[in-house]
Amino acid sequence: MIAIDNVLVSDEVVEEQFVCDLTKCKGGCCEDGDAGAPLEVSELEELRKVYALVEPYMTEEGKREIERQGKYLYDQEFGWVTPTVGGKICAYGYRDKQGIIKCAIEQAYNDEKISWKKPISCHLFPIRINKSRDGKTEYVNYEPRPDLCAAACKLGKKLKVPTYIFLKEAITRKYGEEFYETLEATAKYMEASK
Repeated sequence: MIAIDNVLVSDEVVEEQFVCDLTKCKGGCCEDGDAGAPLEVSELEELRKVYALVEPYMTEEGKREIERQGKYLYDQEFGWVTPTVGGKICAYGYRDKQGIIKCAIEQAYNDEKISWKKPISCHLFPIRINKSRDGKTEYVNYEPRPDLCAAACKLGKKLKVPTYIFLKEAITRKYGEEFYETLEATAKYMEASK
């Protein structure tokens, strides 16, 4: 475990190798799960603000679910989450011509319509963040889905890319540059000590 301030990072985040292979998994993390994408409380307002600019990128089914369930909802087990279509694909997801699930929020961001990329939980995947009961400590864990992420784990090993490097942008977005630099220095120290 790597401790940086009040954040405990699992050793696997620096030791395991991972690179998303969308041609193999087809973005399955956007539809495989027990609920929609987890949302931080601060992201609820972000979704309200950007929705009108994201909506044109969404499927008709996704728009209907937003009308029915709202832009986000509260799940007893997972907290605030995005709605899903039929308990599967995220309401903000759509399939491209290759059958890969893409994010309407991220596409609006890529087209420079909005400045918010997507929920941080999506950006950080396969990292999952849990908070201690008192909310003072965050646990950063490496949690790829065994079948779904097998190709990403294989590609990561082939390219020799540790998870924390693959997720540099997302980790920096969540915790800041100084945090990432500390994590990187610790990872290099751990590697040199082997």
